[in-house]
Amino acid sequence: MIAAADQRSTPVSVVGAKRDYISHSAITTYQQCPLRYRFKYVDALPETVVSSALIFGGAIHSALEFHFTERLCGNESPSLDQLLDVFQEAWQGRATDYEDIRFGKGEDHNSLSALADRMLTAFRESPAVASDDIVIGIEEELRGELIPGVPDLLARIDLLTTTSDALVITDFKTARSRWSQNQAENSSSQLLLYSELARRLMPDREVRLRFLVLTKTKKPTVEAFNVKVNRRRSHRTVLVVKHTWRAIEAGHFYPAPSPMNCPTCPFRSECNAWTGD
Repeated sequence: MIAAADQRSTPVSVVGAKRDYISHSAITTYQQCPLRYRFKYVDALPETVVSSALIFGGAIHSALEFHFTERLCGNESPSLDQLLDVFQEAWQGRATDYEDIRFGKGEDHNSLSALADRMLTAFRESPAVASDDIVIGIEEELRGELIPGVPDLLARIDLLTTTSDALVITDFKTARSRWSQNQAENSSSQLLLYSELARRLMPDREVRLRFLVLTKTKKPTVEAFNVKVNRRRSHRTVLVVKHTWRAIEAGHFYPAPSPMNCPTCPFRSECNAWTGD
């Protein structure tokens, strides 16, 4: 869908260059800061700055994906050294995309590598490794229309498995501290949206949602949290996407200053230079 993002004479795609879909991450970006959405998806400005936490989380994801890919292929579980090799390769691959990596206080690449060692050790010792679920997809893409008049939703599912009677969607998370069940429920909008697409895959099976949370604590923990598929909450989540899209389509782009998000935003210079056009 094409719409004018501002007062310029040339219309631009409000879903981004070469895109005809939306994603949960794009919707979340707009909700956090509409101007950041514009810089990223409409103006397609290059991102030269990134937080170390973002690269670290992506590299841990890559290691977990490798583990479950080996399971999908019928191979033995990878060793810790293999997982760490995947982590380091993923870190280097992501790091080269940016000019500046912003580390947290007391962090550097060596300390984060040691943390990855502890986290992946905890993962290999967790019940998640011994699960009997059948792996059918890793980084699986699902796409479909959820709301008439709104671009297709594109979902990238970290892990898709089946049990004897259910289709299970698992999302990997890294966190500074342990989650509670309440936190999992409050973070479930992405999984609820994905469940709307996934139920079309196997309409005869129940869809179950789960977070696999690895903590970045001194002694890391690995915990699974199941999230209930509640039709009322799913409907509400879809409505939130609908109204967020209407705001994007109307070109409502403005800064939303936040002490949590601004320090690691890659568009701080552009935001400071923004004059409201």
